Amino acid sequence: MGVQPIEAADYHDFAFPSDPRIAPDGDRVAFVRTVPTDDETTQATVHVVSTDGEGDPRRFTVAEGRDSEPRWSPSGDRLAFVSTRGADDDRPQLWVMPTSGGEARRVTDVAGGVSNVAWCPDGERVAFCQRASAEDREAERDLSVPAEFEPDEPDPRVIDRTVYRSAERYFDGKRSHVYVVDLGDDSPGCGSEDGGDSEDEIRRLTDGDADFRSPAWGGADTLYYAERVGDDPDDSIEYEIVAHDFAGDEAETLHRTTGWMANLAATADGRVAHVYNDPDRSTLKPSELHVYDRERDRVMTPTDPLDRTLAGVTPQWGPDDESLYVGTPDRGTVPVWCLPWDEKAAESGGETPERVVDAAHVDAVHVTGSGVAVTQSDWDHPGDVFYTDESGGLRRLTELNGAYLDEHAVAEPEAVRFDSENPGPEPTTATGDPAGEGGDVQGWVLAPPDADPDSTHPLAVEVHGGPHTMWSTAGTMWHEFQTLAARGYAVFWCNPRGSTGYGEEFAAAIEDNWGPVTTADVLAGIDTVTERDDVDADQTFLTGGSFGGFTTAWLVGHSDEFAAAVAQRGVYDMIGFYGSTDAAFRLVEDEFSATPWEDPDLLREASPATYCDRVRTPTLVLHSDDDYRTPANTAELFHRGLRKHGVETRMVRYPREGHELSRSGEPGHVVDRIERIARWFDGYSEHHDVARALDRPDEAGLSAGEDGGDDTGNGESDENGE
Repeated sequence: MGVQPIEAADYHDFAFPSDPRIAPDGDRVAFVRTVPTDDETTQATVHVVSTDGEGDPRRFTVAEGRDSEPRWSPSGDRLAFVSTRGADDDRPQLWVMPTSGGEARRVTDVAGGVSNVAWCPDGERVAFCQRASAEDREAERDLSVPAEFEPDEPDPRVIDRTVYRSAERYFDGKRSHVYVVDLGDDSPGCGSEDGGDSEDEIRRLTDGDADFRSPAWGGADTLYYAERVGDDPDDSIEYEIVAHDFAGDEAETLHRTTGWMANLAATADGRVAHVYNDPDRSTLKPSELHVYDRERDRVMTPTDPLDRTLAGVTPQWGPDDESLYVGTPDRGTVPVWCLPWDEKAAESGGETPERVVDAAHVDAVHVTGSGVAVTQSDWDHPGDVFYTDESGGLRRLTELNGAYLDEHAVAEPEAVRFDSENPGPEPTTATGDPAGEGGDVQGWVLAPPDADPDSTHPLAVEVHGGPHTMWSTAGTMWHEFQTLAARGYAVFWCNPRGSTGYGEEFAAAIEDNWGPVTTADVLAGIDTVTERDDVDADQTFLTGGSFGGFTTAWLVGHSDEFAAAVAQRGVYDMIGFYGSTDAAFRLVEDEFSATPWEDPDLLREASPATYCDRVRTPTLVLHSDDDYRTPANTAELFHRGLRKHGVETRMVRYPREGHELSRSGEPGHVVDRIERIARWFDGYSEHHDVARALDRPDEAGLSAGEDGGDDTGNGESDENGE
């Protein structure tokens, strides 16, 4: 282990893997490698690495634009991928490249961009989705864009939908539709890079004012996809599974179900795996895996033995369609499970699942007859590609940040368990056994690396978002936690009640009661950790994002024990959140059984902004301008309330950013956010001899540099900030 401390600006030195895909011959894994290139941009290219663990990965695509979704053809002779290369307006297009060498060929030039790429088993067609408006479809710009086409921003915007924007994007009348492109000659050297000489033919399979997603081939002649339905599809989690039969060129609706995600995986004999959520208070209940059997017209639930919700890993059928593979959060890890498919067992609730990849934090998986490839992170690295096959064991294929890690001191987290004063259900393992000894809530402490055992450290408390998510010792928070530890803070995080990974009852324990239940667990963890000899109990700092921002604001309105706090991209007013968020307004309806017109008093009492008059803790508010999941209007209300009551505060807004700032924002903003958190804490820490951030409007301590101006917007500061 190296000796250099980890810093926020080191984000520019990291490489991150994603979307691993095993070649049909099992010899290689393609994946996307993403690296920051400057403060505003990142570069994402497809790399290939051998599954034998020998040799370094090699870059497969040119470093131009951003590549994503690498997909091997069924025979392995070509690789399809999506890229923004050559696009002036960042519309991603489908490209195909021979794996034996040669130039990539652009297959599409469509108005809405390409996503959800899926090869047909015959290797002659590729299905995909794009978001296209009725005008685009009528003019057939969703099939081929004319040379003079320049997409315009609507002015003014006319809104006729319940949900009209999401993440950091307005829909502007566009709907997601399913397409198939019949490929022309893909032999090396055929056609041109701009696709001008190709014979590719694009067909639109769906149309109308509805969203269609998740194309999945069941065979060469059958494509399944999902259509969002309901009286108002924006206010519905209902969707229908549709089968398009190419032999007769007909579409048939097979099955109606409910789910937040319409991720499909199909077999040749008509079994379609799909994500299911109970429509009754759906946000409080786990995402299950259902399988619709087309031949028998029935549904089975292979995830019944798992008291866990599905993670963001798309379900996949294994070799010979005899098993299903899913990822779930599970007691502070994200493993991959194999769900055996046995007809009789499936009818009776499924067989006991097997953990086939028992890694710290898996975020993507691909399964073939050759083996299983994953991208995963652990406490000692921010992410790499791994592979396992019948020989057993998890083989590491990459060390993308090896040189960096050799030179820097990485701290190892220590697990803690504690009981909460708030009674609740005991968490269980996925097989129903007690979760472990030492308490009903799981957390971790990260002490500064190479710390003097006789010294004490201020405590930085981090609270996760969601609310129904789970933190591990790795994942996207690795860099932030390590940076704070390197600056002398002991870092504490936990999975309080409401978290996933500990069973349905544990996650649903915050029903109608977000603030008191979650904060009781967080405070119980703080009490446990501050009993340590190396933690200064009088110097506790607090931060969190999204639901963690809510929790941070709630805590400073109900407790004076924090020296300083940073509330990030939070929900501070339930009524304002309900009216401005994307589909997340269902959280309010499901979790509080309320709407602003039915029970405004309940929602007001559940809102952190209501308690601004009680706050005494110096509180920094961070938010993104284009965050449409937790829009900035409630942050503005919270910040103004703090100022009106004389609280030391400042609000920092990030242009061009959405809700994913901390995970995929512009590199300069990612660094700036972590530095501002540390700088705000440092200014109130007795262990750091620096002035308050409010007294340093010259940007001292930020990578933006002394010449970066101030972060108040007007160059002034006073005792209340700004």
